[in-house]
Amino acid sequence: MPAFIEAIDLHKTYRVGKIDVPALRGISFAIQKGEFVTVVGPSGSGKSTLFYMLGGLTRADSGKVILDGDDFAALSDAERTNMRKRKIGFVFQKFNLLPTLDARSNIAIAQEISGTNGRDPAFFARICDLLGLTKRLNHRPNELSGGEQQRVALARALVNQPAIVLADEPTGNLDTENSNIVLKMLRQSNQELGQTVLMITHNPEAAAYGDRIIHMRDGRIVKPEDDPQWSVH
Repeated sequence: MPAFIEAIDLHKTYRVGKIDVPALRGISFAIQKGEFVTVVGPSGSGKSTLFYMLGGLTRADSGKVILDGDDFAALSDAERTNMRKRKIGFVFQKFNLLPTLDARSNIAIAQEISGTNGRDPAFFARICDLLGLTKRLNHRPNELSGGEQQRVALARALVNQPAIVLADEPTGNLDTENSNIVLKMLRQSNQELGQTVLMITHNPEAAAYGDRIIHMRDGRIVKPEDDPQWSVH
């Protein structure tokens, strides 16, 4: 079975002043459709660069990202944007909610952008119910707790039923209770809806929700026993 998403020898270097700073140094792996994969590693390991590359938000210096048979590098900017709209749901550590819109509209904006507005109101209601948002949909972000805001952001990522959900430290700003809600919802969307999930995290407890863990350090994939941060847990 061909991989649903594949990273092939990814390299990325950033220029900081007069210094070249390598972020990825030859990353390769494959994820099958329906897998829940977590990527762990310390700050500066290249996790976020990898996240943006897998989501088609930045280009590699060399190497390829193949998503559902399409090579991101071979697509135009417009085609990459369309791919993101149709197949990818993003969850970030920062909630990125629009302050002037209530929770319902912040979720629905994903449908409007993708052209699927109102496609499945029953699924919209189900997602909001599962995330405990049904009674909070008329509230704006400044009227919601941090945990509620992240749940709105997660609902926004899931509402179009994307083929893959990319989550970058989705529990980084949350307490234990809200972290568990978000992680369980990601797991549920993976198991019940068949969505492929890739989650970036530095938290071993969050990483354990995945089927498989990829360890990164200094822009490379390493074995678990070679990851000092992991070995202390």
